[in-house]
Amino acid sequence: MSHAWMPISPCGDGCLTPGAPTVGSLRRAVRFTAAISVVLLAFAALPVLFVPRFRNGLARLVFRGILRAFGVRLVVCGERLDGGGRGALVVNNHISWLDIVAVNAVRPMRALAKKEIAGWPVLGTLVARGGSIFLDRERLSTLPSTVAGLAAALRAGSLVNVSPEGTTWCGLAAGRFRPAAFQAAIDAGVPVRPLALRYRMADGRETTQPAFIGPESLIDSLKRVAALRGLMVEVTVCGEIAPGRARDRRELAGIAEAAVQAALGNVALPVQRRRFAGSPSQASLRHDPVADEVRLATENA
Repeated sequence: MSHAWMPISPCGDGCLTPGAPTVGSLRRAVRFTAAISVVLLAFAALPVLFVPRFRNGLARLVFRGILRAFGVRLVVCGERLDGGGRGALVVNNHISWLDIVAVNAVRPMRALAKKEIAGWPVLGTLVARGGSIFLDRERLSTLPSTVAGLAAALRAGSLVNVSPEGTTWCGLAAGRFRPAAFQAAIDAGVPVRPLALRYRMADGRETTQPAFIGPESLIDSLKRVAALRGLMVEVTVCGEIAPGRARDRRELAGIAEAAVQAALGNVALPVQRRRFAGSPSQASLRHDPVADEVRLATENA
């Protein structure tokens, strides 16, 4: 069941850039075998993930191993992605299932993910074991409690990754950043750290081939990525957006969206928000769960 507020992307097979170089069937089989081996090793090492001292290092190795298994090169630009011991809401544009792998290959962290991911092969268990907070997009009534849980995780010092577009786009087109998750950053008093993701081929051309769009299954997307030769994922870490810079969650979402689009070389100005009369009170930055259940349904449509 879907709702009016559920984000929908118009991207489909027609958005896929043509002419991408590919590898042979043997190399594709080797890549799948390597990826499965990495995942099996990760399962065997799951007890270690409960030891804080080793958790991040092992998780980073696992996610980087998945990228290497699929022949994907990781390039990190911009600032260092580190919470410095405090929580932060880490937001990015959303193109592919590879986004999850790339972000955690840079810095392992918790995530706000749609509940369907928990059932995915390969990524589902790893994402769940990483402490993900799952969102039921089909049940509007659960959204306020999800935002509250996200705020609690941020307040406790966790970095939490969120894709505020709410669904995947091809990369050449993008969706608006929905404001709901940004309320958690305001409530927790933590900064927002935008990430800009882009996929390129070895010759530098931007490609939409890794995009997880349209009606295709995860397996179909995995096969297409495994076939690509010279795929590179570029992660640009943008400047931190300090707590209190925005008056409300909608303005904060606009600032973060503009930062990502600027890093991607697109012209994007924050949408003009209505200003409060006088300085904003602390109450205006907090949310009432019952009232928000109604407001979020219309604001995020």
